[in-house]
Amino acid sequence: MGGTRTEVATLAGGCFWCTEAAFDELEGVLDVVPGYAGGHVPNPSYEQVCTGTTGHAEAVQITFDPDRISYRELLEVFFTIHDPTTPNRQGPDVGHQYRSAIFCHSPEQEQVAREVIEEMEREGVWPDPIVTEVVPFTNFYPAEEYHRDYYRRHPDQAYCAAVIAPKLEKFRKRYRDRLKGSAGGHR
Repeated sequence: MGGTRTEVATLAGGCFWCTEAAFDELEGVLDVVPGYAGGHVPNPSYEQVCTGTTGHAEAVQITFDPDRISYRELLEVFFTIHDPTTPNRQGPDVGHQYRSAIFCHSPEQEQVAREVIEEMEREGVWPDPIVTEVVPFTNFYPAEEYHRDYYRRHPDQAYCAAVIAPKLEKFRKRYRDRLKGSAGGHR
């Protein structure tokens, strides 16, 4: 990667299989790691997080090239691939671990996150108020290896076929010019 500048974003938008699959396809995104953010138990297991008692959210940690995709652009995508108006829920997934959250790595990220939310509220993008938490980044623990690239490795699994595939199809149509390997590319 030589002289590539990188930044990190940590976002929680429900099931990390869904968010990883989408962000992994964006031009300028170098790596997406599913895991657990914002909780109080060190190195939690998936089973512990599923109890809803660890305080963690299923999240993705995105390493990106800010010269190819900005943090603001990542957030704009983030707000289109999940419902930021449902507290502790994304579709069939219910619990504190499925909350919508932005874990800010800097004051600049926090400012951008709050601006994007204010703009979306002002424009009425969502009919209900956005409940996404905007909080300082405190920790991130990568999920177990079997969660990594889950959709790519298991597209025919029932949840993947019923929930992730339709979301990805919609995402790909909306952002086709910003996907890796797309004909016009991004920027």
